[in-house]
Order: sequence, then C-alpha cells, then structure tokens
Amino acid sequence: MPTHSAFMRQLRRYYGWYTGGFLVFVLLLAVGEQLGLTNRIIGHLFLFATIAIYAVIGVMSRTADVSEYYVAGRRVPAMFNGMATAADWMSAASFIGLAGTLYFAGFEGLAFVTGWTGGYVLVALLLAPYLRKFGQYTIPDFLGARYEGNFARLVGLAATILASFVYVVAQIYGVGLITSRFVGVEFEIGLFVGLAGILVCSFLGGMRAVTWTQVAQYLILIIAYLTPVMILSYKLTGVPLPQAVYGGVLKQLGEKEVALQNDPAEIAVRNQYRLRAEAYTYKIDNLPGSMAEERRTLTERLRNLRLNHASARDVALAERALRDLPRTEREARAQWQSARATALERARPPPPHAEAYPGKDPQESDVARRNFLALVFVLMVGTAALPHLLMRYYTTSSVPEARRSVMWSLLFITLLYLTAPAYAVFAKWEVYNQLVGSSIAFLPDWVASWGKVGMVSVEDLNGDGILQLAELTLDTDVIVLATPEIAGLPYVVSGLVAAGGLAAALSTADGLLLTISNALSHDFYFKVVNPQATTQRRLVISKSQLLLVAAIAAWVASQRPDNILFMVGMAFSIAAATFFPALVLGIFWKRANKWGAVAGMIGGLSITLYYVGQTHPFFQGSMDHAWFAIDPISAGVFGVPLGFALTIVVSLLTPPPSIEVQALVDFVRYPSITETPDR
Repeated sequence: MPTHSAFMRQLRRYYGWYTGGFLVFVLLLAVGEQLGLTNRIIGHLFLFATIAIYAVIGVMSRTADVSEYYVAGRRVPAMFNGMATAADWMSAASFIGLAGTLYFAGFEGLAFVTGWTGGYVLVALLLAPYLRKFGQYTIPDFLGARYEGNFARLVGLAATILASFVYVVAQIYGVGLITSRFVGVEFEIGLFVGLAGILVCSFLGGMRAVTWTQVAQYLILIIAYLTPVMILSYKLTGVPLPQAVYGGVLKQLGEKEVALQNDPAEIAVRNQYRLRAEAYTYKIDNLPGSMAEERRTLTERLRNLRLNHASARDVALAERALRDLPRTEREARAQWQSARATALERARPPPPHAEAYPGKDPQESDVARRNFLALVFVLMVGTAALPHLLMRYYTTSSVPEARRSVMWSLLFITLLYLTAPAYAVFAKWEVYNQLVGSSIAFLPDWVASWGKVGMVSVEDLNGDGILQLAELTLDTDVIVLATPEIAGLPYVVSGLVAAGGLAAALSTADGLLLTISNALSHDFYFKVVNPQATTQRRLVISKSQLLLVAAIAAWVASQRPDNILFMVGMAFSIAAATFFPALVLGIFWKRANKWGAVAGMIGGLSITLYYVGQTHPFFQGSMDHAWFAIDPISAGVFGVPLGFALTIVVSLLTPPPSIEVQALVDFVRYPSITETPDR
C-alpha cells in the first residue's frame, strides 16, 4: 500500500486528468452545438456520459472487505474526504432548490445559507473528532456503545432510517425531474433510469466506491453551478465574479420591484386573484352544499359547450374539471383551502428581495423574524446530527484528519453557498426584464418545455395577452435548471447544469442509501439479530437492503411529494430533535445514561412529527394549530430542547452509567487516552 503522501499525489493526478477531460468534453459539445448538434443529443450525452463515469468508478472500487465497504478502509485523505462530504452534502436541495428559495424568499432564504454553513462549526467543535476517536461504523453504533445496549441503538436506527429516507426521496425526485426534462422521457421512467446510476455506484463497493464517486461528482457539480452564473455576471456587469458584483444588480432589481408593484395591470391581476380567494372562502364556508352547486355548474357548462359545438380543447378542459371535482367534504375542504392559499399568495405583491423580515405590519415582520431564527437553528443543529454526514468522518485516518476534513468540507461548500444569492438575483432580473410584460403568444420555448413537466405555468387571468408577474408560476426547483435558457445561453450550458444537478442528487442519494442499508445490516442484523454472522453474509444483507430501500424510495418519489427543499428541511428537523441531544450529552456529560437518552430521542422525535402533522397541509394540518406561528419545516426547534430536557431529567432520576461507559467517554474526549477501553 502506498504511503499517505504518495497516495495523495496519485489521487491529485487522477482527478486532475479527470477534471481536464471533463472540461474538454464540455468544450467539444459547445463546438458541436455550433456545428448543428441537437439539444436532445447534447442532453443525452451529458447525462449518460457522466452516469457512465460514476459507474466505472463504482465498478473499479468494488470490495468484499467489511472495513472498506463500511468506512472506505479509514484511509481517505482530509482534502478528498472534504470534497466527498461536500458532494454528499450539496444535494438536490442545495444545487436545485437553494437558489430557487432565495429567488422567491429573498433575504429570508439566507436562513438556509446561514444554518447549513454554521452547522459545520458545530460538527467540527462538538462531534466529528470524537466520533472518529470512537471508531466503529455508524451513529447507532456509538449510541449502542455509549448507552449500554440495543435499546438506544434501535431507537437511533429507526430515526436514522426515517431522516435518511425522507432525504433520499427528495434526491430521487430530483433525479427524475432532471432526467425527464433533459432526456425527454416520462418522469417515472427518468426516475428509475437515474436510480440505476445511484445503485451502480454504491452496490458493489459501499463507502469506498461512494467516496471516490462523490469526489468526481463534486468536481462536476461545482463546475456546472459556477459556469452559468459567471457568464450571466459577465453579461450583466462585465465582471465574471458574481459573488462580488451582484449587489449592483440587486439595487436595480429593487427599483424594478417598485415599478411592478405600482403597475396598473399588475394591480388589476392581483385584485382578480383576491376575488378568486374570496370565492374559495365562500365554497369552504358553505360545505357540503357548495360541492353539489359546483357539480351542477360544471355539468351545465359542459352540456352548453357540447350543444354549441365548442372546440375539442374547451370540452376536454371542462370534462377534466368535472372529473377532478372533490368527491368528499374533507377532500373538497383540503383542495379548496390549498387553492385559496395560492390565490391569496398571488394577490400579494412579492416581498422586496433585499428587505429583512418583510411584512405588512410589525406583527407579521415579527413572525418572519421568528421563523428565520427557528430555521437557522434547526438547520445548524440538524447539520451536526445527520447520520449520513457524520459517517463520513469515520473514513479518515485519524482524529486530526477528521478535524481538517471538516475545514475542507466547509471550504468546498462555501464555493456554492456564496454563489447561490447571486444566482437568485441574476435569474430574477432576467425574468422581470425579459419575460414579464411580453406577449403570451410569443413566450420563449423554455416556458412550454418546463410546462410539460409541471414546473412552469402561465394564466392570462385578465385576458390582455400580456404576461403579468402575478400570472406567472415558477416552481422553486426550476430556477437553477432553467436559468441558462431564461438568459438565452447556449444549450450546452443547460446540459452542463443538468449534469451538475444530477451529480448533486446522485451523490447524496448514494450516501443516504448506504447509510440506511448499513444501519439495517450492521446495527440491526449483525448487532441484534445475528452477532455470529460472517463477513460475506453481512455484505449480502447490506446489498439486498440497499436494493429494497432504493426501490421503495423510488416508488414514493414517483408520487411527486412536496418540494425538494421542504422535504430536506424535514430531514434536518428529525435528525436534530433525535440525535443532537443524545450525541452531545453522550460525549460531554458522563452522567447521561441509557434511559435518559432513549427518553430524549423518543420525546424529541415525537413532538417534531406531531407538530408537522398538525401544521402541514399534506397531513390535513393547518397553520391555525401552529405554536408561535413557526412553520412546519422548523418543527425541530421544539424537539431539540425537549430532547435535552428529557435526557438530563431522566438521567438524573435513574442510576448512572457503568464505570466502563464512563471510561469510554474519557477515551473519546481526551487525546492522551490512546488505549480502547473494554467495551
């Protein structure tokens, strides 16, 4: 085996050639586009070529060694582990969803940037070095050893699966979104095509294959993310450094926002949406009679259209409206409440992009501030508690390497997070200036293309044939993927962005699926069910669980759940409320015991899930049931303090942990203790 320095030189050489080769590939496609290469071929080449690269790395990294499969042999250098961690971290939510959230939420979207980057400070100070000192393979491993037995391990296992599963569904959804748009297949087919790319990376080589694939994926995703926004920056400001110059465009955007808010046509459209919201209020207040009234109205309209020989399109739309009419009072209430909320949102002018905590009155501004701080807290603590992220620090060769790895992770992640605000500002400027106010009959091709996959819609509410801002609906997840087309850049840039988004989704999905399968095979099967299982048997179980979980996650993603960023935010709330108190107190407080940790994990998780169920529309919840008007994405803000309180109180009311466990805490905490205690 080569020395550490020789191994580093070898890795730098390999990935240097890989990066250069990828840039040449992009340049060749750019030349090909100028020579007549079609958009469809460019999209296919980008996506399938990159998946093929990941597959080759996955096959070359195959292994049957348990240490290699679970923790990549604990020999990943800090810089490359930081790069792999960044790819594992910068999921479809960061790549696809973050700039979109900043586009719509403006200042409030900075909660994601602040929370996610701040979380790495907690990782470096409170968790990564100590978990690396502990060793082993998974987070439930630490919980089982620190809290004496399988009870805490199984609770941790359940929470690991829940948080990781919610997270991985979002990634697979992102894969389906990208492949369906750029390869031209149905969403469900694109989803399973992408899933094949995920599995080939992780199935044969486990963490070893995933690590080296994620390094390759990071290089592609960061090139893909920076390229279009640098071109846009040069186009709009003459300087290709978006992070430094987007402030000037932001100032001009503020002036444009004021003009649109006072535009008579915009005001008229917003008033019509307000009337639509009032109509939905009437329907909701008059249930169930309004259902019968709605059915009679639609039936009469359809009959008149047929009698008057209306166009096939108008008849089909009327038939669809009648078919989609709610069949139960509960279904009608949920559907009309959602439509009412959408209409009310469209009736309001969009918040000024640069205004902190916007609101029409001090109370609304206070609610915005409260939600901003709650989200920052949940994302910071959740970052420090995500099992698939913390597992990466088991792969380094030593505790100092684990600390350095966190530093490298933050550096590589910062490259994207400092760019996302500029991405949002430039994209909004292009939409406000190039799209809003144009003729609906002559909208650019990208509107129809993204409309086919349900990400863009236009409604000429006032019938003037001109697109007002309130009549345009853009999905949060479309902003990054469509920005090259919005700005009129060559299609090769769109293909590059799609390849980057796919790399982001695949890299995180790989890590999450591996986390779930390892937890089931190692923490449940090997540690609980069959401690005498052979190495070969353990790996077979892990791979079979990987396939099963991937198939289930793909099926859930095919149902098109909520937007990517919300799903990822939920995973953070779950991880924060369940793991953070148990991990931090387990490392820094010897008195924490099994019963306290179990009570804290179950209590924190339960209150988080309860709050989401009470407030999120998907679960028939309502913000009328919200505590302190906190959004459901930040539910973990209630679970974390409850987890700490229960862990401390129950630990003090029950016997202290054994001498062996207290020795384990000393071993993990203090660098001078080098011998592993008897566990």
